[in-house]
Amino acid sequence: MPAAVNLSAAVWRKSSRSSTVDDKKACVEVAFVGPVVAVRDSKRPEGGALVLPATTWRHFLGKVR
Repeated sequence: MPAAVNLSAAVWRKSSRSSTVDDKKACVEVAFVGPVVAVRDSKRPEGGALVLPATTWRHFLGKVR
């Protein structure tokens, strides 16, 4: 995986499992960018993103289902 991934053109989508806690949205957003998946907190998009290989993301989803 490259050391840096350009997320400037990423198309972010919110999780269907997003919820509200204490009047604040608890949302996770994901973006699929080529061979990687980026995950970020929608309340703080400027705070950066966790970038994983797409295979790792699929493995994670398989375990949490």
